[in-house]
Amino acid sequence: MLTKIETSELARSVLAVPPFALTPDLEVNPDANAKLIRHLEAGGVSTLLYGGNANVHNWPVSRFADWLDSLEDSVADSTWLIPSVGPDWGKLVDEAAILKSRRYPVAMALPMIAPQTPDGVVRGLEDFVSRSGVPLIVYIKTDQYVPAKAMGRLVEQGAVFGIKYAVPRTDLTQDSYLQELIDAVGAERIVSGFGEPPAFPHLTHFKLAGFTAGCVCIAPHLSMAYLHALKRGDEAEAKRLLEVFLPLEAIRERHNAIRVLHTAVSLSGVADMGPILPLLTEADPAIHGEIKEAAQALLAAEMTARQQAAAA
Repeated sequence: MLTKIETSELARSVLAVPPFALTPDLEVNPDANAKLIRHLEAGGVSTLLYGGNANVHNWPVSRFADWLDSLEDSVADSTWLIPSVGPDWGKLVDEAAILKSRRYPVAMALPMIAPQTPDGVVRGLEDFVSRSGVPLIVYIKTDQYVPAKAMGRLVEQGAVFGIKYAVPRTDLTQDSYLQELIDAVGAERIVSGFGEPPAFPHLTHFKLAGFTAGCVCIAPHLSMAYLHALKRGDEAEAKRLLEVFLPLEAIRERHNAIRVLHTAVSLSGVADMGPILPLLTEADPAIHGEIKEAAQALLAAEMTARQQAAAA
């Protein structure tokens, strides 16, 4: 696991946001998690962010250390592993004490919906970093969650390493808050946080450093190729690659992105994720056929692309 991180790491790889594999009795399944990680690393992905898709909101703090240690044991030396913390202050305090004694260079602060105020969020983020010594990626999903000037100050202090930005807009190229954040901290510290489809306007229009994604867990080579096309400004190739992800992304949008991805990774054959922690449930069995078809088609496209790259 990488323990020293530069800002450039945000642009080096798609930030994969995997689901987390459990046994039927909700214990860690290290073999299944390692199998998914190997699939991602073999496809060129070097950054793993365990957040919403891993249902981290519902991880018990009492098991936080064991789960993190299991993941650290599974990744390559060159892989950047990012755990998520929070979102509430109580979890931030307890998790800061756990991370303080470990080697994780950065953590991500999950977004708090309520009760919170922007100044209160800033205070909580500062408190976590003071207690843990671990800087944060701040996950922003709502407008003006943290004022841009305050975010700039947190970056200058070394408390904030970067931003995962996922505020929904009717037109993602029209976003004054995102522009304020770019002006305050620089586009090189901000990644698009919605997956492959919104990454197109975020990287082509705002020149963000990279993007986080869930479907990358099934097609890492293709997702990395998409990132590279966006970074070099090849919009035609990026659009071609994006088409492969759209069927599964459409199902995720209709039926809950976290639940569908958890089930899709299992049904694709990449790795068996098992059950999902409460307070969520796996995707409705009535749509398993639809999910399986899209997930297996995406994996087939991935393996074909890998074979073609190896033969080139």
